[in-house]
Amino acid sequence: MQRFTNAQGQEIQQELIRTIRENKLHLSELDGAIGDGDHGINMNKGFSLWAEELASNPVELYASLMSLSKILLARIGGAMGPLYGMFFRGLAKGCEQEEFLDAAVFGRMLSGAVACVQTISQAKVGDKTLMDALLPAEQAYRGALEQNKSFLECLEAMATAAEKGRDSTRELIAKVGRASRLGERARGSQDAGAASCALILTAIAGAIRGLLAGSP
Repeated sequence: MQRFTNAQGQEIQQELIRTIRENKLHLSELDGAIGDGDHGINMNKGFSLWAEELASNPVELYASLMSLSKILLARIGGAMGPLYGMFFRGLAKGCEQEEFLDAAVFGRMLSGAVACVQTISQAKVGDKTLMDALLPAEQAYRGALEQNKSFLECLEAMATAAEKGRDSTRELIAKVGRASRLGERARGSQDAGAASCALILTAIAGAIRGLLAGSP
């Protein structure tokens, strides 16, 4: 069976921290084209605070994701702090009290993340936001799961859909947020939130692939 333990989730934590750190400038450059240019900086601040907390208090995946959620909600400004704070809260709730995480559990985590974000955002696919990556990714994962695909195949479907959704934002006009004021001028620029969402989902998928490769 393809699964890993909640305690092994530290591999996911480290991959997320590394991914945001390495892409902070890229994300801020994307944001600077149609926003205020601080998306990568703010994300890196939040994940760096998380890294410091984990260094002194390593915990299993559920507790660590809840910790990240609290940091993003309380200490990171702008629109992305609350949105990702809710994203990681939903992700965490899906694996609460789960010793082992398999394809079904992760599906609940992903759906929970979407549901939590939707409590504070009405954005949908086509609005040029992180939802252009997140919603197709969740739908692709659930679709693969319903077809009895393996955990690895579900993750691949999720990552591919997230990247495709991210890329689609280049030709969209922003309908919510600061960028919505730009109208046609926003067309041609990739949305920073969709880019960071795709990075987060592909990082999680990559870390899980590594964990599954080492599982019996």
